[in-house]
Amino acid sequence: MNPVLHLSASDWLGLFTHFTSLSLLAVGGAITAAPDMHRYLVDETHWLSDAQFTSSIALAQAAPGPNILFVALMGWNLGLNAGAGLGGGWMSVAMASLGVLVTMLGIMLPSSILTYTATRWAHQHRDKIGIRAFKSGMAPIVIALLLSTAWLLTLTHNQPSRDWPLYVLTALTTLVVWRTKVHLLWLIGLGALLGGLGWV
Repeated sequence: MNPVLHLSASDWLGLFTHFTSLSLLAVGGAITAAPDMHRYLVDETHWLSDAQFTSSIALAQAAPGPNILFVALMGWNLGLNAGAGLGGGWMSVAMASLGVLVTMLGIMLPSSILTYTATRWAHQHRDKIGIRAFKSGMAPIVIALLLSTAWLLTLTHNQPSRDWPLYVLTALTTLVVWRTKVHLLWLIGLGALLGGLGWV
């Protein structure tokens, strides 16, 4: 468990501005910015532990709803750390809620404004070759960012002799998604079942 954090107003502002900058870099969704979130929240500031970071992503991915919820969970955990944890009473809940508000506004506001503006402009100019080329060029960038996030989450295990079933399951799932039309929710459900049974 992390020690109680003492975050100043400038720390909260720094968190907000960091997430606003990530918002504009998160091409393909907020999950693509997870490596830099890890660098900032875990490695640089030590506001979250590795376990809190990875469990925020895992829980948000497993829960129904948008996957951006992992940002809210990171903000919640950060706020709890700043408010003496779950035993801190209403002050912890207030700090956790502030963490959610700061991180979610930071990650959503700039990209939402940019997306709305750019989409309207691109729709008006959709026949231009530059617009079509930009859309085609963004695909490999999104794939590379998703792969870097997957690599980061894999490094937290770092026990290949014990975790080999996870690697096999990942490879098989990738193959099934690539070569068949099986819906991804079935694969997620199968992974949850195998995890619940303790097989992976």
